[in-house]
Amino acid sequence: MERQGGEQRLGYWRVENGSAVAVGYAEALAAWRAAAYPVLVQVAGRYRAVITYRELGEAVQEASGVRTRALLHNWIGRVLGGVVHEAHRREDPPLTALVVHSADGMVGEGYNEVLQVAGLPAAADAHDREVHAATSRLACYRAYCTALPADGGSPALAPRYQDTVARRRTAAALREPVPVCPSCHVQLPATGICDNCD
Repeated sequence: MERQGGEQRLGYWRVENGSAVAVGYAEALAAWRAAAYPVLVQVAGRYRAVITYRELGEAVQEASGVRTRALLHNWIGRVLGGVVHEAHRREDPPLTALVVHSADGMVGEGYNEVLQVAGLPAAADAHDREVHAATSRLACYRAYCTALPADGGSPALAPRYQDTVARRRTAAALREPVPVCPSCHVQLPATGICDNCD
């Protein structure tokens, strides 16, 4: 507990009978981990759905009744770590693949724990990690979604990250020099033979 301006501020608390009651960090973490699993199963019930870290943080506080003023990045990783181990214990797909950053649509470095628990080598880079997460998300949808496409669905990058990848590819294509005819300086067709000079 910290004091600010003469009033008590609780780090972790729940409201009981209209009053804030202090909760220890370990108790808060256990409550959030227990709440996160069904929230993520619900997300997996919608094909191609993802949830942001912030949305998950709010959802677990709401579901558990345990609140905090602590910054999200100071505790959400420990919540997700618990979910990773619980999913592995239950032999469920890695539900944490559904959790992405709002800014870039990526799962983030914490996803490496999924690979580690499964006995897999670490991802070679961020994109490799995102490709693995896309495959894991499909496994989640196949386990929990009742409205899959007829073909069973396919792995997909999270929408925001997919947009980023598409923009990068477009930018790279624009940077590539366009082949031109050395004689008339007109762009060459796909054949590489100038229609004007042939």
